[in-house]
Amino acid sequence: MAIKIFAIIALIGIVLSLLSGMIFLVRDKGHTDRTAKALTLRIVLSVVLFGVLMLAITTGNLRPHGIYPSGHPVTEKVPGQN
Repeated sequence: MAIKIFAIIALIGIVLSLLSGMIFLVRDKGHTDRTAKALTLRIVLSVVLFGVLMLAITTGNLRPHGIYPSGHPVTEKVPGQN
C-alpha cells in the first residue's frame, strides 16, 4: 500500500513540476534558469518513480497484471506455442 501511495505522490509531483516549468517559461521568457530546474526535477522524479516501481515488482511487493482476467480467451495459450 505504501508503494501505491508513493507512486501517486510522485505522479502529482511530476505534474506539478511540469506545470511550474510551463509557468516559468511563460513568465521569465528565457531570462532565468527556473524552467530548466523545474524540468530537471520532473525527470529526476520520473526516473526515481520508475526505479521504485521496478524494484517493487522485482521484490514482489507490487504485482503487475494484464487487462484481461485469467480464463479470458485472450489469455489462453495458443496450441503449438510454449
